[in-house]
Amino acid sequence: MAANGARCGQPQKRPGAKAKQNGKSTDSSVRERRQKDKEDRLSLVVWRRPVTTLHYFLLETLIKLKEWTVKLWQRRGTVFLVLLLCSLFSFAYSTEGAHQHYVKYLEKRFLWCAYWVGLGILSSVGLGTGLHTFLLYLGPHIASVTLAAYECGSTDFPEPPYPDQIVCPQGGGMEGSISLFSIMSKVRLEACMWGAGTAIGELPPYFMARAARQSGADPEDEDYEEFEEMLEQAEGAQDFVTRAKQGVQHMVQKVGFFGILACASIPNPLFDLAGITCGHFMVPFWTFFGATLIGKAIVKMHIQKLFVIITFSKHIVEQMVSLIGSVPRVGPSLQKPFSQYLEAQKNKLHHEGGSAPADENWLSWVFEKVVLVMVCYFVTSIVNSMAQSYAKRLRQQRLSAGKTK
Repeated sequence: MAANGARCGQPQKRPGAKAKQNGKSTDSSVRERRQKDKEDRLSLVVWRRPVTTLHYFLLETLIKLKEWTVKLWQRRGTVFLVLLLCSLFSFAYSTEGAHQHYVKYLEKRFLWCAYWVGLGILSSVGLGTGLHTFLLYLGPHIASVTLAAYECGSTDFPEPPYPDQIVCPQGGGMEGSISLFSIMSKVRLEACMWGAGTAIGELPPYFMARAARQSGADPEDEDYEEFEEMLEQAEGAQDFVTRAKQGVQHMVQKVGFFGILACASIPNPLFDLAGITCGHFMVPFWTFFGATLIGKAIVKMHIQKLFVIITFSKHIVEQMVSLIGSVPRVGPSLQKPFSQYLEAQKNKLHHEGGSAPADENWLSWVFEKVVLVMVCYFVTSIVNSMAQSYAKRLRQQRLSAGKTK
């Protein structure tokens, strides 16, 4: 009896404890294996493994082309309608008549809008790795229009050559007749088109998360798995970035349309998380895209446009050049090329300058090289990303083959 009582008094192990421990060890081993596979895949870049990276990039490109061809064939009715409209426009474009004036106008407007929409898409697509086309293209364009407007006293630049080249109108304008709103109106179309492009570029994260949720969240989908881990760990997180991500998630999830609008209306590097959150919680497409389009193409774009116009207004630019000259020792030597560059640009506006001397164009030369470097980096990141996608595809195929054996 005593022995039986002693055995009864001892703590007995639960039957599921060992299984639970084994489950934890299995999960940790799987997580470690996936982490190692991910590190190996991220090491697949042009400057480390150029031959393999380019090979995988070409194979992934062929696969994507095949997938897009199949999707176009599945929507052949829509494709046929688009081709029919293009044929009609081509016929109207090549036929002489009174309508040519309107055709030329539509062509010019369409190409101008498509150019800025494309730059907007490049700026936001790719989960934050896009080309910063606002700093490279739209910002300098708004700055050029602002400087020209104050110099010419008018925004009625002759077309052509505007927008390819800005030239002051022959009649000129009255001194002080330029207002902030007149400059904003001049660049409104391209700014709004660029903002609409950034809204379109936010759709891939939304569709990725939505497809993963509808398919039952495939555990082999590492992007979606990382998002779920972030949701689980955000409750106890104390660092600023994680708390900021959690704030964006809660705002989008709880407030809905106006939460998305608020996140899209300010410069927000975490907005990709808003798209993933909306897709994860099955927010309707038009709720997400409508709020994103209004926020980015109207609200945020006017904020950024206003900032650039104020920064490059005539008196602010003169003050900045004066401040450069007040820097001890190197100030005058730095102020001279800036002053010469601005003077050369003013001369071009009045057809006085022709081509500026080489020593006055070094700022343009530096800017062109910066643009070239950033574009090359963007193209390289696309090659690396597609090569890594093919490596991930190979890994998933190996895992599927192992499960079928």
